[in-house]
Amino acid sequence: MKTFTKPSENELRQRLSPLQYEVTQHEGTERPYSNEYWNNKQAGIYVDVVSGEPLFSSLDKYDSGTGWPSFTKPLEPENIATHTDYKLFMARTEVRSKQADSHLGHVFDDGPAPTGLRYCMNSASLRFIPVERLEEEGYGEYRSLFKDKK
Repeated sequence: MKTFTKPSENELRQRLSPLQYEVTQHEGTERPYSNEYWNNKQAGIYVDVVSGEPLFSSLDKYDSGTGWPSFTKPLEPENIATHTDYKLFMARTEVRSKQADSHLGHVFDDGPAPTGLRYCMNSASLRFIPVERLEEEGYGEYRSLFKDKK
């Protein structure tokens, strides 16, 4: 089993773009419709840009009309932590990665079936791994999810 850890502060500042650092480390939010994955339709998985923890699958991604990548459920629920956030003067459920404690986005209860949830994530907190690179990147165990899928 792969171990996922948060790199040192110095390494994070060197490795992440300013936007990735702001979003993951300071609960920032990127602009809608101008981020890397909001309209990505490729098959694959999304991992934490900081630690590599597997978070979401393209099989659970849908167009929420918000301009951010949205998912009905996490790929690995044990890699997700939630907290109540009152930053916009209302209660929202913040979503963070479990091991790296990266801010990912928020989850709302206005999503489609089967869960009714909308995990609205920041592209800057994610790294996408296409199906054809899963083994090469060390995520081969997820390849079978995409067998016989277009």
